[in-house]
Amino acid sequence: MTQILDALPPDFPSKILCGYFNQTRQVQIVRIVNIPNWYFERVVFPRQHLLFEACSEAQLEIYTRAMSQGILLDTIGCDRLCIQQEFIRVSNKDLKKLPVFNQSRYYSAGL
Repeated sequence: MTQILDALPPDFPSKILCGYFNQTRQVQIVRIVNIPNWYFERVVFPRQHLLFEACSEAQLEIYTRAMSQGILLDTIGCDRLCIQQEFIRVSNKDLKKLPVFNQSRYYSAGL
C-alpha cells in the first residue's frame, strides 16, 4: 500500500505509482520540490524500497549525509520510476490493482 501523507494537488489528475530502492549502505533523503503547492520528503534506509505516488513531471532528488552536510547524489524523473500495476483477483468477484515488483524497474542511486 502506498503511504500518502501529503496528497498531490487536485489539478494533477494523472498520478503514477513510483518505486525507488536505496542500494547503498547509507541513509538517504529523497524529496520532490518542483511541483507547485506540494512538497514530498522521505527518509530511505539502506536496502529499503520506497513506493509513492507522483505526477510524471515530478523530479525526485536523492541526498545523502556526509560530514553533517546533505549532498545531492542524483535527480531522477518520476516518469523513469513508474511501476506497472496489474489487476489480480482477491476473491471470487473482486479485482484489485496491485503493483508488480520487478527489480529491474527500480532505479537506485549508488555512491
